[in-house]
Amino acid sequence: MKKRLITAIAGVSLAAGMLGLGAGGASASDQAGTTAVATAAPKPPKGARAVVQVGPNPTTERGQEVTITGNCGGGEKLKAVFAGVTGKPVLKDIRIIDDNPKGFVAKARLDSRIGNGVGPVFVDCGGEMGVTLLVTHV
Repeated sequence: MKKRLITAIAGVSLAAGMLGLGAGGASASDQAGTTAVATAAPKPPKGARAVVQVGPNPTTERGQEVTITGNCGGGEKLKAVFAGVTGKPVLKDIRIIDDNPKGFVAKARLDSRIGNGVGPVFVDCGGEMGVTLLVTHV
């Protein structure tokens, strides 16, 4: 499972980098006020197509409840939610409310020992993984 998680992190990072390359600065024709044809962003690699959001983000209280939503991007269904990478939990009491691959919902609480910072929240959709960042201001 750890190897799979690391592979998914690498895939999502690669996809984010590729999207960043496609979002370069405005061209001279754009600056002159003429319209340009927009290029489509490349699809994320297989295995890293799930989409995840966390709300509220940023969080402001220890123990605060957060909602994890998104879609599985072709994966089977929401199987698990992970948060943090250093062995210290960021979220606790994670509950999957709806595992629908077209629109999943999960709830969790911030750990009472969490501090200010940024940490990843991962979802496993059985073949597709997704990641987002959770910002804490506590």
